[in-house]
Amino acid sequence: MEQGKNVSMYRTAVPCIPAGGFSCPLVVTMRPLPAAMLDTVVEVTHLNPQAHGAPVHIGDPALLGIQDISSPHYGDGVELQPGDVTVFWACGVTAIEAILSSKPPLAFSHSPGCMFLTDIPDSPSSTHKPLTCDGVDPTDPEQIPLSFLISHNPLLYSLASKRSVGKIRQLETIIGEDPGQRGIKALFVQDELLRSCLALSHASHVAITTGFPTHYMHNPPDETDGPPGAIAMATMLLSLGKQVTMVIDKRDVEMNQAIIDEAVRNGVLKSAIPLVTFEDSGPDSALHFLCHNGDPNKPRYDHLVAIERSGRAADGNYYNMRGINIKHLVDPIDDLFIAAKNIPGITTTGIGDGGNELGMGKVREKVESLMPKGSLIACDVPADYAITAGVSNWGGYAVACGLYLLHTCPSHLRYLKKGLGLTTPQDQLQDWTANLPSVEKEESILATLMNFGIRSGKTGNLAMEVDGLTFHPTHSDIITKLLEATQGSPASSKA
Repeated sequence: MEQGKNVSMYRTAVPCIPAGGFSCPLVVTMRPLPAAMLDTVVEVTHLNPQAHGAPVHIGDPALLGIQDISSPHYGDGVELQPGDVTVFWACGVTAIEAILSSKPPLAFSHSPGCMFLTDIPDSPSSTHKPLTCDGVDPTDPEQIPLSFLISHNPLLYSLASKRSVGKIRQLETIIGEDPGQRGIKALFVQDELLRSCLALSHASHVAITTGFPTHYMHNPPDETDGPPGAIAMATMLLSLGKQVTMVIDKRDVEMNQAIIDEAVRNGVLKSAIPLVTFEDSGPDSALHFLCHNGDPNKPRYDHLVAIERSGRAADGNYYNMRGINIKHLVDPIDDLFIAAKNIPGITTTGIGDGGNELGMGKVREKVESLMPKGSLIACDVPADYAITAGVSNWGGYAVACGLYLLHTCPSHLRYLKKGLGLTTPQDQLQDWTANLPSVEKEESILATLMNFGIRSGKTGNLAMEVDGLTFHPTHSDIITKLLEATQGSPASSKA
């Protein structure tokens, strides 16, 4: 309006869901907006579900297949001002593309920028509320979407309803409990869990790494914190249709494969997860591991997650909480997180409970000044998101629950699917619910680890405990609280 131009309209690379003889790519309009106005604009348009509704994409046009934002397929090019973010809505010109592709003998439509008026009133009656296509009342304050920046390169925002955001923040509070009195609350950064879950929801192939050989005097040297949380995340990601790969130390391949196989047999995992290792064989090793043919424009993974994974300190060594150097037991998986910083499209998450875990470099200054032996043990390698928890496994459980909440959030699901094909089949919803963590499943995986000789981190006990805290009641109570926050009512252990 300010520039006196028609709105910019673009043919995207996003295919609409075919209907009868009609099929075509989605057409979108773009309006450049100051970032500070995003929540207002999202709310206003969300309240009009029958007239475009909320945006279907906020951020880099290339993610929609739009290569040149200055050359729209319809309408006029609009100049962006400094600080503007490109915001896209589904456009009625999509119908023109459908007509052009199906070539009917006669069709009536509007011209881009000029509406087609009919004699059918569009105002709802006083007794009828306008609903979104998935049956949600857009005037419900809890369903209003909020926007969150989840990636700088490429630029990408995501949406989630106030209700889902509030529930994920509740999960974040639950996992911040500190029964081991490590002082982990000092490292807390709000919404790291939320933003990580949003980024994971947009991912297609996730690589998860875990393994902290704190018990260097024992064989195996690993601890019971990490693998259960990793498996909980993998289980939910797989049920959401994501690809998942586990990256582990070379010394641990055989044991981890046996643990995965046992988890599948016990019904904790739906299917086996590929296990891979990483070795530093040259300056471009990490790039070739992360990208097809070492091409940074063709990443193999779009999200890396480290949970209770030994993190490299500033002096290049790896330390347990007692300050013992365990570098000889750790492969340089940190290099992947360092390389990912320079590869567009790869986001990283670190989950930890002490500050010496991979990814905790994001809060390094806090670790150095506030945690015991912090100046020595602090991990120097940051992740985009650093999730802190009283026990790292709890962070993994919370990620699984957060992903469930997002995929049962109409506002987020609509945005994730670009407004296309919004109905969630009941059997799919039941599958997601069945793949939440549960007391029964987590007790089963902990028993499996104990059978392989894996010990509790803090005490070294070969027992049903993690970080010196017994599974019942400490860990089982946290899992129950997470499930209640996620599902809204007390859940059975088999939920």
